[in-house]
Amino acid sequence: MFISAAYAQAAAPAASPESSLLNLLPFVAMFVVLYFIMIRPQMKRQKEHKAMLDALAKGDEVVTAGGVLGRITKMGDSIVHVEVASGIELQVQRASVAQVLPKGTLK
Repeated sequence: MFISAAYAQAAAPAASPESSLLNLLPFVAMFVVLYFIMIRPQMKRQKEHKAMLDALAKGDEVVTAGGVLGRITKMGDSIVHVEVASGIELQVQRASVAQVLPKGTLK
């Protein structure tokens, strides 16, 4: 009366292996695009920053991550002393040096 008759349906055909590979193709393509657009350039920047930090020397003129400009007076393993004005030195972490300026930039 209120319940309609239920009929057996034919079984759906099994998914073929090539259709499952085609379903994964967009995910693989997105990962490849993300790798070349985001991951690879970031790794390159990290490598360049590490090389710059390894090449720091006493007397280099630098900019810190906070935007402070100064000249390196002393160097330790993880701490760098940066002279920002005559007689004023700041201790900053070596990793916070963002850029090395060309010689003679600071007067």
